[in-house]
Amino acid sequence: MLLSRWRRWRRGRPFWGGLFAVLAGVWISVLPLAPLKIMLQQGVAGIPSVLMGLVMIVLGLTAWFSPAQRTLAGILTTLVATAALVMSNLGGFLIGTLLGILGGGLMFAWQPYAAPRAGGSAAPTRPSPAGKFPTPHPDPQGAQP
Repeated sequence: MLLSRWRRWRRGRPFWGGLFAVLAGVWISVLPLAPLKIMLQQGVAGIPSVLMGLVMIVLGLTAWFSPAQRTLAGILTTLVATAALVMSNLGGFLIGTLLGILGGGLMFAWQPYAAPRAGGSAAPTRPSPAGKFPTPHPDPQGAQP
């Protein structure tokens, strides 16, 4: 019962994109939080890292709890992760940037399930992509197979 509710909740939103965005935000935020002696030497350079990490965490949670905002959250996550590459320790030594870009892309690409058809099966189905099953073209010579 609980496992089926968890699966239904997870499949109804861009879960993996949000998870990667939260992990990227945590990674980028935690790296500048070194011991106090190092943090004092770093000065204000650590503030953008923590702020960008917090923004990425909020965007990942937004994708989870408000799936309708997934497009904006995905685009902003990708932009913040790319900006972190320049502004915060190479984006968490590239790991945070790569996780953020992956999470933003997954959030942007996620599509909700289509509504079940009346008279069809009760299980939700995804819409098939256009052109997946091409229609056969007539033979230009008019020959029958």
